[in-house]
Amino acid sequence: MAGPVSGDTEAECAGDTSSKRGGWKTFPFMIATTLGMCIASFGWVMNLIVFLIEEFHVNNIAAAKISNIVNGCLNMLPVLAAILADSFFGNIVVISASTFISLTGILLLTLIAYLDLLKPKPCETGSLLCQSPSRLQLGILYTSLVLVTTGAGGTRFALASAGANQYEKPKDQGIFFNWYFLTLFVGALTGATAIVYIQDNVSWKLGFGLCAATNLVSFIVFICGMRLYKNEKPMGSPFKSLISVVVAATVKRKAVISSKEEDYHRGLGEKDKTCPTLPSRRYRFLNRAALKTEDDLNHKDGSANIWRLCSVQEVEDFKAILRLVPLWVAIIFVSTPIVIQASLNVLQALVTDRGLGPHFKVPAGSLQVILLTSASTFIIINNWLVYPMYQKLTHKRLTPLQKIGIGQVLTILSMVVSAVVEAKRLKTVKNNGHPMSVLWLFPPLVIVGIGEAFQFPGNIELFYREFPVSLRNTATSLTSLVIGISYYLSTALIDLIQRTTKWLPNDINRGRVDYVYWVLVVAGVLNFGYFLVSSWFYNYRILEGDNELDPKDVST
Repeated sequence: MAGPVSGDTEAECAGDTSSKRGGWKTFPFMIATTLGMCIASFGWVMNLIVFLIEEFHVNNIAAAKISNIVNGCLNMLPVLAAILADSFFGNIVVISASTFISLTGILLLTLIAYLDLLKPKPCETGSLLCQSPSRLQLGILYTSLVLVTTGAGGTRFALASAGANQYEKPKDQGIFFNWYFLTLFVGALTGATAIVYIQDNVSWKLGFGLCAATNLVSFIVFICGMRLYKNEKPMGSPFKSLISVVVAATVKRKAVISSKEEDYHRGLGEKDKTCPTLPSRRYRFLNRAALKTEDDLNHKDGSANIWRLCSVQEVEDFKAILRLVPLWVAIIFVSTPIVIQASLNVLQALVTDRGLGPHFKVPAGSLQVILLTSASTFIIINNWLVYPMYQKLTHKRLTPLQKIGIGQVLTILSMVVSAVVEAKRLKTVKNNGHPMSVLWLFPPLVIVGIGEAFQFPGNIELFYREFPVSLRNTATSLTSLVIGISYYLSTALIDLIQRTTKWLPNDINRGRVDYVYWVLVVAGVLNFGYFLVSSWFYNYRILEGDNELDPKDVST
């Protein structure tokens, strides 16, 4: 296998130049923008199921499906934003446009809440006499959801890569990622508590109006910092070179692979000694893409035909992505149970006793606050206590894959606890007819929050470090893509369970949600076994000059 390529080396190969912009002076602008956008986006999305049920008279399971689709789009769109940033505009332009689009969508959502003619007439929730929304009302609602989802999706993980790009040292980038996730969880926590409480207890229009206000502040703050940002110039579509590797290797599939350096093509920016001179032995079929043959040059000007001849660096970049695919699949299937649990928890909360004291009632949409609080707390505990203590005892750092693995185990454990709690809730309802306290739903949320404190930072660290420099925006968006796919898989799984069993009726007191959780436990155990196998065969691309990662500590 070819020698390791550092992040700085890849930048040199790609022709990057240093800039006087960037650094820690950009930190307040990036973090403030992240905080405001998170408060705004989580403020409306966390209570979307309740809004659809109470204001648009959508039945419970249908509302959960719509919420999953919206959340899926919210987490899929960052990939499109990353592609636009990497290929054409740069992430600063994409973030600026996305914050404005999000603001437009939230303003329209506020208008829907303010004007009675844009939603059905009020009625008692669950009554058969409730009026269904008209096509015009649904059309305006869906338009607002498309706009606010597009805008929020375009900023969430683009801000992560834009912030990390302001720093040269991997250590500083790692510190920023920790602050980014902490800010994300704090913003989500604020949106899911203060904003949701106002929506439930004061008015929807005030709640959505506050979301619009925080979005506007984020837009202004980000624009004010424009002169300070280091904006990585897009290098053209990096996906074109990835596709060309496959095409060139296929065209020359009958060529004999050589072991001589002079037989392989190196790009103009790859003459540095630290750039690879020979392609690695893994996925040897792709090595033919960099193998020089007589037909590989254009006859007009003598330049290389990119569809027949790629550089060694381009081949290795493609292999780096290909090697991550098995791990990426495993991460998708562990995120799906978390998404299903989030939807079912809202429905469970609606049929529990949510009163805490004589004057306070826990909003069903705010239940995820427990998860966010747990995750935020343990991100701090991990960075200040758990990770340093582990390194002191073992003289090694926890690798990204180890963090992801710990998160997967905790996720499975939370599903087990959820199944036990739901069985107890059903038994309580059957025996005395009284709803169980909402406090019983807290323990599994705490456990899954601890798991996310390990897993999500591990995911983004893995992809950011292992992807080529030209695809850094795409790398950070992959965590969001995983979550987005999970929402669609969860919707499909819920639909399948509804079609084949009686576990998920509209009235979950007549169903068996605990059986759903046990299915997720079994699937989680199988997926964890697959993850362990994939991790065992994975070798990190060691980042030279990165003091945060000891070359002796690259095993899973």
